[in-house]
Amino acid sequence: MLKTLRKIATVGLVSEPAPPPDELLRVRRALDGRIAAVLGRALCIRHVDAGSCNGCELEIQALGNPYYNLEGHNIRFVASPRHADLLLVTGPVVRNMEAALRRVYAATPDPKLVVALGDCGCTGGLLGECPASLGPVSNIIPVDVAVPGCPPGPLRILQGILTAISPPA
Repeated sequence: MLKTLRKIATVGLVSEPAPPPDELLRVRRALDGRIAAVLGRALCIRHVDAGSCNGCELEIQALGNPYYNLEGHNIRFVASPRHADLLLVTGPVVRNMEAALRRVYAATPDPKLVVALGDCGCTGGLLGECPASLGPVSNIIPVDVAVPGCPPGPLRILQGILTAISPPA
């Protein structure tokens, strides 16, 4: 042990110098400012599974991990549509979920935004329109942004959410 301490004392620090600041990392502050400017508070999202295979749900859950840190950007999921600003709908709308989706949409206060997620939510997916499925979300409620992919990755989902809250160009 003494030998190791002597070696440390004679050699000194052998670590890399700290990197210079990166301006690209300041995006978070700009994003927080944009959300606050549009809403005046946090963006609250209500997720509705209208009949998906749960592939999109796995990617949505990834948004909450420390790598993507959705809550760090002042975006959070809520349990009630009455507290939501945006509905994130996954899957083709199956017949058993039609009434529930309409009720959730009606319970969401105006102005409300809707993001259809995944190929199923955007186009109806493999089922399309059939006796069990009514097809894409846009057949039941108005959709503001459609995020295709099977399933779309967390960054594409985040892009879709940010596109929905951004004013049109």
